[in-house]
Amino acid sequence: MDLPSIKNENRYEALRDKGYSKEKSARIANSSHPGKKGGKAKPYEERTKEELYEQAKNVAIEGRSKMSKLELIHALRNN
Repeated sequence: MDLPSIKNENRYEALRDKGYSKEKSARIANSSHPGKKGGKAKPYEERTKEELYEQAKNVAIEGRSKMSKLELIHALRNN
């Protein structure tokens, strides 16, 4: 089986040393803009509790109906 080439070997090895998987390290090392985040969603802190609740519902976070806004943010980030 042929393995894909790594474009930035130094970055790949640094990520592996930090504990990243081979796949994730390769994906980041081969990215042209690894520090740039995608998506245009606003940060959780700028969303309403209702918006956060709906997001938690979409990803099936249990106990969401009793959570505060901060608890919903924590649950969404750590799900």
